[in-house]
Parts: sequence; C-alpha cells; structure tokens
Amino acid sequence: MSMPTHDAPRAPDVFTSFARRLALAALCAPFTAGVLAPAPALAKTAPPKAVFAASAVATPDRYSADAAQQIFAAGGNAVDAAVAIAFTLAVTRPDAGNLGGGGFMTLFVDGKPYFLDYGERAPQQATRDMYLDDKGNVVPGMSAVGHRAVAVPGTVDGMWQAQQRFGKLKWKQVLAPAIRYATEGFQVDPWLQQRRDATAKTFAGKTNFDAYFASLKAGAMYRQPELAQTLARIASDGGREFYEGRTADLIAQQMYGHGLVTKADLLQYKAIWRQPLSANWNGYQVLSAPPPGSSGVGLIQMLKMKADLKQAFDGLELNSAPYIHLVAQIEDRVFADRQQYLGDPDSSTLPVDKLLDDAYLAQRADEVKADEVPGAAPVKPGLGEAAPEKAQTTHFSVVDKWGNAVSNTMTLDGEFGSGVVVDGAGFLLNDAMDDFVTKPAAVSAPGGSGASGTDLNSVLPGRRPLSSMTPTIVLKDNKVSLVIGTPGGSRILSSIFQVMTDLYDFNMTPADALAAMRFHHQLLPQKTIYFEPYRPIGGELAAQLQAMGYALEGQSFNGDVQMIRIDGTTPEPASDPRGIGVSRVIP
Repeated sequence: MSMPTHDAPRAPDVFTSFARRLALAALCAPFTAGVLAPAPALAKTAPPKAVFAASAVATPDRYSADAAQQIFAAGGNAVDAAVAIAFTLAVTRPDAGNLGGGGFMTLFVDGKPYFLDYGERAPQQATRDMYLDDKGNVVPGMSAVGHRAVAVPGTVDGMWQAQQRFGKLKWKQVLAPAIRYATEGFQVDPWLQQRRDATAKTFAGKTNFDAYFASLKAGAMYRQPELAQTLARIASDGGREFYEGRTADLIAQQMYGHGLVTKADLLQYKAIWRQPLSANWNGYQVLSAPPPGSSGVGLIQMLKMKADLKQAFDGLELNSAPYIHLVAQIEDRVFADRQQYLGDPDSSTLPVDKLLDDAYLAQRADEVKADEVPGAAPVKPGLGEAAPEKAQTTHFSVVDKWGNAVSNTMTLDGEFGSGVVVDGAGFLLNDAMDDFVTKPAAVSAPGGSGASGTDLNSVLPGRRPLSSMTPTIVLKDNKVSLVIGTPGGSRILSSIFQVMTDLYDFNMTPADALAAMRFHHQLLPQKTIYFEPYRPIGGELAAQLQAMGYALEGQSFNGDVQMIRIDGTTPEPASDPRGIGVSRVIP
C-alpha cells in the first residue's frame, strides 16, 4: 500500500502582510502642522545569507522527514521544520510522539542559544503521598497506568511558543502535514504493532487504549479522524486552543472523576524559556538542557571529567575493559550528584554552577583510579541510582541552511503513556507522574527503577519532574558543529556522551560513531554494567570486566540517536542503525 501523498504547504501571504504593515505605518505616523508627515523611506533588507550548503534533518521515521522536507520547500526555517516534525510524530508515533506529553528543545537561532522547557507539570491537586496506601507502601502501577498517572501536558504550548517566536511560516502551514497523516492515514510498520500488542496487555481493563488502537495493524493504513479534528482546531485557533478551547474541555471531561488534571491546570500551563547550560570543552561550546533536565549537567560533567583524565585514558582502546572501568567511575559520581542535587529549579534552589565548576570537576576526576575495585567504597555526592527510567521518548535534530539548529526531545514517558486516550480528541495522555519519587525519603525512583531519590523530586503541586532528556547542540566558533539527542531514560546521558567522544576523541565518522558499541553504568545497582542488544558485551571483554568485579546485565532497549554533524559547511545527518530513523540532506 502506497504512502499518502502530501500537498506542499502554501507560501505565506507576504504581499498582504506587507500591505497591512504599510497601512498601519501610515495611520500611526505623526502629524506635523496639520499635515501628515511623509513616511520614512523603507529600508531594503537583504535576505539572510546561507551559512551551510543545505538544510538537514535526522528524524525517527520517514513521515516526519517528509514533513520537514515540505516545510523547507515552502521557505521555512529549522524551527518551522521542527514543529512540523513534532506534530507529525504525534500522529505516526503514538507510542512516543505526542500531543499529551512534554519535552525539551535546545535551539540556536540567528547566532544565539535558547532553551524551551515544555515538560509536564503535576496537577494542583497532586499530593506528596498520593501513590501510597494507608500503610505507606507504594500502590503498584498507580503512577504509571491510568488517569492518576497523568501530568499536565506541555507539548502543544511548547511548539506554539517556539514557532511564534522564531518560525517564518504560518502556524497552519506547519501543522498541515500532521493533519494530512491523521486524515488520510499512514502505513503501520510491524515494530509498531508489536509494541502496541505488548503494551496493550498492561492497559487491559484499566484504560480505553484498545478502543482506539486495537486496529493498529502492520501494513494497514491507520487513520485517526478525532486526532485530525483536534489538530485542525489547534491549527485554526492557535496553540492555546489545547489549553483553553474545546480540546481542553475534552481533556477535563476525560479526567473528571478519575484523574487530577483539571481545566484550571490547563489554563495555568505555560512552557518556560530557560537559559541553556553552556560549557567550554576541548575548543567547543556545548549547549544542553538545564534542570529540570538532569543529564545536561551530567553530560557536561562527564565530558569535562574525561578531559581532566586525559592521561589516564591515553593509549586505552575504545570500549576496552580498562576504558569502560574509568567511564563507569565517572558515571558513579555523576549519578550520585544527580540524585542528591537536581530537581525542578522553580521549586528548589539547585547548585548547578557548583556542579559544573572546573575546580569541582577536577576534584571529582581525581577520585577516579584505574585500580579502583568496583563497589568497594560507596560513591557519595561531592558537594557536602539507578536502573533506567522509561525509554519511550523520541528525538529529532534539524539544521537549516541559514545556520539555525533545533535539538528536540519529547516524551509520553512510558510506551503509549498512561494508556488513557482523550475521548473525542483521539490522543494519548502521558504517565509523567511516574517520573517523580513516589515514596520520598526512601530508596525509590522514577519508574520503579531503584534509583535513589530525594525530596527535590517528590510530588508537589505544579512541580515538573526530573528528566533525563538531553537535547544538545555543539558550537565551534559560534557556528553549529553538532546537533544530537536520543530517547533512553537514564541511558540518554551515557549514549550521547559515548557518541560525542567517539566523534571528537576518536575521530569517527557519524555512521561509525553511531554504530559503535554502547554500555551503561550508574550509581545503583553497584558494580553493574548494562549492555545493549545491538552490540552485546561478550567473550573476552565480558570475562575481563567480570574479573574486575563487575556484573553484566542485558537491557532490551538499544537507543535511537538522531544527529547532524557539520563538516565545514556541509551537514552530515545520521540516524542510529538501531532504529528506523531517516537522515536527509535537503538542498
């Protein structure tokens, strides 16, 4: 069955817009002695000059890549393309792309860095102990499945704010591809049906998931008329329709009597522009996610600590046992700091500057020893755990020919979120409440992962949960050198770190850096190295790590890094061979 075709988005009505501005200028010009003052000569502005030879995208599927190509053909920039990709993924990737979730966006526009936090928020009726029974024990599944797992979504407001601030095209244009996919359908890949079938068992009898997604079958054209109507309303009335209009009413009706999100929560939601983290590293400037993102801090810590340990790493073969051992010790210290010091910056004062201070990181790096026995001395936070968070997130990277870039990571949290579909609106809601520590002051963690947590990430009304999303942009001489990110929960940090060091420390090509083996270690459980299905650890390497004292454990998740490296003026997009992503240069 052929893929649906798409009409090219209509070019913006430049003449009409110009005429209106000219008329307004004439009306507003001052009068002099009763005579209309002559209008000043219109300044001629040259079109922006191309910085790169082409635009480029690296996206999780072919549909979103097609959407971006249409937007660039219509004259859109990187932000327009990013928003079109995001809304398309809300249609074609119901497991992770979303209207009912949230995310982070790192941008570089017109030579300046920006960061947009459109993460989910706890409802105002949320309480610290809302997931505990009368004996103080966590009620299994309550924070992950069903209505009470839902936090206030942020994706639509995030996309609205980004496009209104920096986009070149009309809002309706960037939503057009998504509306077409929802109306005409998209062809379902086998992996998506497999993921649906596995997840449906979790939701059975608890949500309305099957009423909407039972027909998601491999090879079939999957159409979503209610979602198409929702997207059309948002396209017509603007992003705030989701929070103030008919869509908000439908969400509130879905939650009433079951969950905590209300119309008032939706009305109060706003995405937040924050200062991106910025750090100098080996002649580059790294821009990444600030709190409530945790892994932007962690990524910079890891990169700088590895640079401080250059002498220890010199001569070590990539991904050899001694190399993995040193990286694991760095990760111990990063995750210790993460669980102790990071959370929502709007509800707590966080020592981010201290955590990224060069002297502090040099001190932490000095603790790393080649002969350290794993787990012999518990690593503690440096200023005074963790199995993975859920991995069902999606990431895309965009660069335009004018030198602008967007690195965007968005999530429903778990696969298909909470399993709750908004009746009449056709989209899934997140289970982001599961990213909070559900039993504070105990060894508990987001997603039941075993990570140590503190009150910085306990449930609090209006609080945003700690996240591992790490959309990152690397600059060289204030020009984009790399745009990168991935899904993967707590694996996001280690995945991006490894790909970046493979690129810059080992001079790999983008394809080789993505194909290289990855591993993961964190503070808890101690002495455990996780390996991936794509390149599992085995044979002599496994024996050497076990002889050092490590336990090896497989994980089901591979990762899905989408990145664009710039070689001179040539974008080199690349998609992770572990996924089905599409990377494309767009002249």
